[in-house]
Amino acid sequence: MLPRHSDPIVAIATAPGRGAVGIVRVSGKQIGALVQALCGRALKPREATYLPFRDAAGQAIDQGLALYFPAPHSYTGEDVLELQAHGGPVVLQLLLARCLEAATGGVLDRLRLAEPGEFTERAFLNNKIDLAQAEAIADLIDASTEAAARGASRSLSGDFSREIHTLRDALVHLRMLVEATLDFPEEEIDFLRKADARGQLSNLQQSLARVMQRASQGALLREGIKVVIAGQPNAGKSSLLNALAGAELAIVTPIAGTTRDKVQQTIQIEGVPLHVIDTAGLRESDDEVERIGIARAWDEIAGADAVLFLHDLTRWGSAQYQDDDTAIAHTLSTRLPAGVPVVDVWNKADAAPQAAAPAREGESQAVLLSARTGQGLDTLRRQLLQIAGWQSAAEGVYIARARHIEALRAVDAHLMEAAAQLESDGPALDLLAEELRLAQNALNTITGEFTSDDLLGVIFSSFCIGK
Repeated sequence: MLPRHSDPIVAIATAPGRGAVGIVRVSGKQIGALVQALCGRALKPREATYLPFRDAAGQAIDQGLALYFPAPHSYTGEDVLELQAHGGPVVLQLLLARCLEAATGGVLDRLRLAEPGEFTERAFLNNKIDLAQAEAIADLIDASTEAAARGASRSLSGDFSREIHTLRDALVHLRMLVEATLDFPEEEIDFLRKADARGQLSNLQQSLARVMQRASQGALLREGIKVVIAGQPNAGKSSLLNALAGAELAIVTPIAGTTRDKVQQTIQIEGVPLHVIDTAGLRESDDEVERIGIARAWDEIAGADAVLFLHDLTRWGSAQYQDDDTAIAHTLSTRLPAGVPVVDVWNKADAAPQAAAPAREGESQAVLLSARTGQGLDTLRRQLLQIAGWQSAAEGVYIARARHIEALRAVDAHLMEAAAQLESDGPALDLLAEELRLAQNALNTITGEFTSDDLLGVIFSSFCIGK
């Protein structure tokens, strides 16, 4: 634990701006003297008390509720004082200043303003929560969909951590068997064969696969995917964005080149956030502003998780239009990273009711729709969910982060190496033991039982101050 973790800390714990209630939170060791200075009396533990909060001269700054949580029965595991006052910015700043002023008078040495996420960091360091639960707190606050909020709540309650601990316990038991064989090679009993080490490892890999599947779904709920709408001018890109969002976000006119810059909106389909970006029409242009917009469109396309290549059915009979579409398709194939799907979307079906989606060479998936009437939008939504890898009505999904997925993949790789050693004619038990040890270390990084201070700094710096 770093020296700064022993300092008492204080912060405004509610969002900036005006509100009905605002909270100033203090955490540290033995803060009873500060409680007396601010409240004029001792407080009963975990009991809300209505009283005036007084300045150094004894004048009331405000009246509100004071709550005192003695260690270790508090959010941080330290003594915690919460002052719930009226939610005006000036009032809260006065209370914050009063806390710091009282400390400088010898009431509480070294009281300082909390850094972002420091209250939750202390909860982690004092074993109130593990690292996955700490991250779930931020994910619950930042959740953009109901499904993401529910997944974060499951992680916060410990569902994800329990899965990780179950995997770790099975891994530790297997390591014990392997290392026992290493320690007593002269024994005639084959510990590994008798204990069915191969079966245990196989069961461990199957359990890991199930956890990885749910974690991948949770990561999708948290991060979503970036979908870029691309195509020639007047193909209906802005109309499609508006239709998917259910709002008039982008300007729609018959004038080619109306969209000069990207327009982005996050929508949700079955709780999965999709970051949909409308871009400038792709064509050659002498207009400097439009050229900049087109260049930005290609930049967005290069970073997309999926591209909706929009075609205009009413213009498909034009040789020039088809040639321009072919040129765009060729550029897409060269600029997009391998594996990024391109969905051919044939728009304006209402204006060409007899038309079928033309088959383009190399086309893998296509959708016929009308952004104006909504025809085909549900098909497109299902296609996007399929691309994202979402499993409909997934139960028990907990929120997860990219680092969790990377750690689980590392565990999987080490277990595969361990399985290869077990299956060999003369397994190198020292290498087998090492792979199992590395797998356990990777698992421990998820819950924070084996985590560098640098990683902690990155994780908690993304939290809001006061949390």
